[in-house]
Amino acid sequence: MKFLVFLGTARDSTPPKPARLGVRVTEAVLECLKTRYADHKIELVDVLDFPPEAVFKPHFAYPRNKAPSDLNQLAEKIESADGFVMVSPEYNHSMSPALANLLNHFGSSLFSYKPSAIITYSAGQWGGMRAAVGMRTFLSELGCLPVSAMIHVPKAQEIFTAEGSVQIQEDQEAWFDYFCRTFSQLSWWAQAAKEYRAEVDPHKLIKDFKTDPSERNVPSGG
Repeated sequence: MKFLVFLGTARDSTPPKPARLGVRVTEAVLECLKTRYADHKIELVDVLDFPPEAVFKPHFAYPRNKAPSDLNQLAEKIESADGFVMVSPEYNHSMSPALANLLNHFGSSLFSYKPSAIITYSAGQWGGMRAAVGMRTFLSELGCLPVSAMIHVPKAQEIFTAEGSVQIQEDQEAWFDYFCRTFSQLSWWAQAAKEYRAEVDPHKLIKDFKTDPSERNVPSGG
């Protein structure tokens, strides 16, 4: 199976240090996935590779095959993925606006009927858990329902090195075990969804919202 890992931080926050603390967390996540789930294909999507526009035009608003190549390529990756891992800091009790901005370029039909995993972190003691609460609603609306187990990393700068390894090597297996509670749920649901999508195409069973908001309206009969 194929999983996309979204690194959702774009903030150079120094001070305080380090900048882009999420890089450390994401490197640890990638290492865990590659060692514990070696049969899966894992690919990183970094929000810094998609600089935000002052006013953006979403991928689905372009005429067919007329969207910028980077958006087309990411849309193809999202559509072909079996699940998603979302790594976000917490800003003002909310998810990263850079991550939300990037995901909002794409319609829910690309994400739908696949699971997601929520990973949040912070330099303080709460590990971004308040952002994670909002991410459940956001990801559910995209159609990639989050698995129940979440990963929260408080004081991430004290746990992971700049390269993403655990500061205290003896603790690495414990951290990977903690990660795998979430990743095992993600893998199970992704496999189940993939097998059933092969039997029943959900996009034919339930029509996608593609052209007009009125497609979501209740019947208008009197």
